[in-house]
Amino acid sequence: MINESTARAVLSEAQKSGADYAELFLEDRESNLAEMLDGKVESANYTRICGAGVRVLKGTLSAYAYSADTSERALLDTARAAAAALGEAKFSPDGSVAFEAKRYGTKMERAFDTIGNADRVKLMREAALAARSVSDEVTQTRVRYLDSVQRVTIISTDGVYAFDERPRTRLSVKAVAMKDGEAQTGLESPGRCLGFETYRDYIDIAAVAKSAANMAVTMLHAPNCPAGYLPVVLDGGFGGVIFHEACGHSLEATSVGRNNSVFCGKLNTKIAADCVSAVDDGTMPGEWGSINIDDEGTPGQRNVLIENGILKGYLIDKLGSRRMGMPITGSSRRQGYMFAPTSRMTNTFICEGTDNEDEMIATMGEGLFARKMGGGSVNPPTGEFNFSVAEGYWVKNGKIVSPVRGATLVGKGSEVLRLIDRVGPKMWMAQGMCGSLSGSVPTNVGQPRIRVSGMTIGGKGGAIE
Repeated sequence: MINESTARAVLSEAQKSGADYAELFLEDRESNLAEMLDGKVESANYTRICGAGVRVLKGTLSAYAYSADTSERALLDTARAAAAALGEAKFSPDGSVAFEAKRYGTKMERAFDTIGNADRVKLMREAALAARSVSDEVTQTRVRYLDSVQRVTIISTDGVYAFDERPRTRLSVKAVAMKDGEAQTGLESPGRCLGFETYRDYIDIAAVAKSAANMAVTMLHAPNCPAGYLPVVLDGGFGGVIFHEACGHSLEATSVGRNNSVFCGKLNTKIAADCVSAVDDGTMPGEWGSINIDDEGTPGQRNVLIENGILKGYLIDKLGSRRMGMPITGSSRRQGYMFAPTSRMTNTFICEGTDNEDEMIATMGEGLFARKMGGGSVNPPTGEFNFSVAEGYWVKNGKIVSPVRGATLVGKGSEVLRLIDRVGPKMWMAQGMCGSLSGSVPTNVGQPRIRVSGMTIGGKGGAIE
């Protein structure tokens, strides 16, 4: 940890233009990234990033400055830059803040600095071979391995003096299937907030790789998806990306605090079907999006967002709390020291229900079963979204009749929430990187299998017989 006298001097300097709050964030991050194409290593890189940022608040005004130099002189210069950006007023802070040093950290059974590149390459080669074994039509594999340990120290005039160690690792497998000059891809990218033991205890590498390859091969032989307004069943895991993007971002103080969300002023009102409850939980042990403390030093929390269709809460950081007049929720996150923090999601999911998964399809008539979602775009102020379906199946008379490709789902988050009429009994999550004002942070999306009674399906195909 930084010397306390230096920290006090930096915070004092930061407040000299009248800030009523000052915060120092120091980061030391080590990362290993390796990529393999068709079983051969293309690159293997080690990086280390060190730096510090100083943020000041005066009411709802904020300023932020950062530096790659963490010497005492550089930290004081950074504090002066933040203070100058806030204003010219002279102020003499009394420096009477009482600090209580606290250490946090996620325990690793196999720390990454004890792992050699040969161990990483062995995992990647296993994934490449497993993907290739699925079919002769799998013509290319790309495997990407990442591990990272971020060590942060956060000191603020609120009395926070915290150190946290944050390990994460992720393996991404992309398979390409080709036939007659046409190609389709499949992708799986599991990850955990743990050490290298992840690949012994939690992630089955061969199963992950085969899933990616099977997706590619299945979509290679699929006809184009029909278009229309029909029922849609969204599978669990990455199906939760629609809630994350179209609804979750609109529940962050980043949007709500600026009156830039469809959910402003709707606390304790009905915004979803009775069967819908949703949570953001940063406390889940070992999960990709979990946090010990947020980037303002507040311990992670389980935040109920929607309960039986009723909006119960928002995700709020310190600045958002000032704008909204509501308590902080342990939701302040940032990519690293070059970003000021803001309200962000952690592990965000629709909660388990009681509906039978098979019945959802059997009683839907004609429509789409979206087994795996792809990327998309959303307009946070309105919640309007457009998402691709990476793996989809056409349903007719309550039975899956064919895989389909090229499907898109178009809608509005606030409307989809009301049209969910089934929620299954098993929730699972998938991993992603979420981008917003404070950079890219690891998040989980999730849900059980759900059914939406009607959605706009975009496609280029005719009727599926």
